[in-house]
Amino acid sequence: MSVSPEGNVETFQIVTRKGEMLSKFLLAGTTWGVIISVKFLTRLVEKMDVGVHEMTMEDEEDDFMLSRNYFLAKEIGSSSRKKSSQKHVVDINHVDEQVLRKEVFDIPVKHENEIQHLIKSYRNLYPKWLFELSDCTYCRCGFGLLMYGFGSKKALLEDFASTSLTDFGVVVINGYLPSNNLKQALITLAEVLSDQLKHERKSSTRSKSNTEHTFSSLSIEDLLSFLNVQLPQDNNCFVCVIIHNIDGPSLRDPDSQQYLAQLASCSRVRMVASIDHVNAPLLWDKKMVHTQFKWSWHHVPTFAPYKAEGNFFPLILANYGNAQTTKTALVVLQSLTPNAQSVFKILAEHQLANEKEGMPNSTLYTKCRARFLVSNQVTLNSHLTEFKDHELVKARRHSDGQDCFYIPLPSEALSKLLQELA
Repeated sequence: MSVSPEGNVETFQIVTRKGEMLSKFLLAGTTWGVIISVKFLTRLVEKMDVGVHEMTMEDEEDDFMLSRNYFLAKEIGSSSRKKSSQKHVVDINHVDEQVLRKEVFDIPVKHENEIQHLIKSYRNLYPKWLFELSDCTYCRCGFGLLMYGFGSKKALLEDFASTSLTDFGVVVINGYLPSNNLKQALITLAEVLSDQLKHERKSSTRSKSNTEHTFSSLSIEDLLSFLNVQLPQDNNCFVCVIIHNIDGPSLRDPDSQQYLAQLASCSRVRMVASIDHVNAPLLWDKKMVHTQFKWSWHHVPTFAPYKAEGNFFPLILANYGNAQTTKTALVVLQSLTPNAQSVFKILAEHQLANEKEGMPNSTLYTKCRARFLVSNQVTLNSHLTEFKDHELVKARRHSDGQDCFYIPLPSEALSKLLQELA
């Protein structure tokens, strides 16, 4: 190698075998020039500086091992990163859902005495809450009570209802359930108010069964009109609805919130509710908050565990089998009307008798009409749509072109579901 007076490399004259190999690497492109070991180049330059132009076999082997180790290290590193990236949560051996829930339930509650003392301290606020809830002589307020803060407020609201709302008819709605039937809740409220009015008048003009039948046949708008009936000012007939988690999964949709807002604005209804989601206020607009719900906000952190509310949320590391699927289906079916349950039973009985075939739409309609469960195809379609929304029923095309419906449950789980539903 010769160097110009300015110190720049002018030419390369590699006389050793290793030098010839190096020149080929450098001429092959920048990629090989990058991957050549730095130590290899350093050793070669040092040998050239001292005038060594011929390398021994031992030196060649050492340099070869340096290069080989470099490539092996790169290969091992890339393969280890690829292997670790293929690990997923689904590869974990999940625990049985019932076992995991039992372990979660058995976790001891920390600071239990302090939590009980905190909840009892809120009892001093009960008279204030009752004053805001009721219509007083001087202030026709009738606010709705909205409880927020960390911790379950279920025990607190139930204690308030059992001690301070004894003069009201109380109906409880559990918003943390996977599904809720608001119309059934309105029917129950109308029945409670009707019983209070009968007791107030001390006369009964019709039987309880007829009353239930009348209310069941009314629409949601008619039920709200009945609950908004105008009575004399000295009449104290009210019903109070307590909603645990008004921001729950089954009540978050706009239609449910609109009906609840209309319910809260009814003259014969008072509402007490709790929220736990940080974005719960986004469910309501200005009119709903100030005109219909008329919330009186109360910060009541209890720090109590969400045992009841969290029982219906899936556990990440749980292995969900048929038992959990049956339980979920049962909760949904119990929230539906008796006619809808009967339609589901017909479909389930057909599936148990014909496991490999679904039930054609025409056959299902004929059987349901024969049992007076539906009067037309539109009513049956509404039931089927509700089943599909809750993933209780699925449809597939039969070989003859008809739509056939089936329940995505194994025979054992389906039999157990029918027994519990009976």
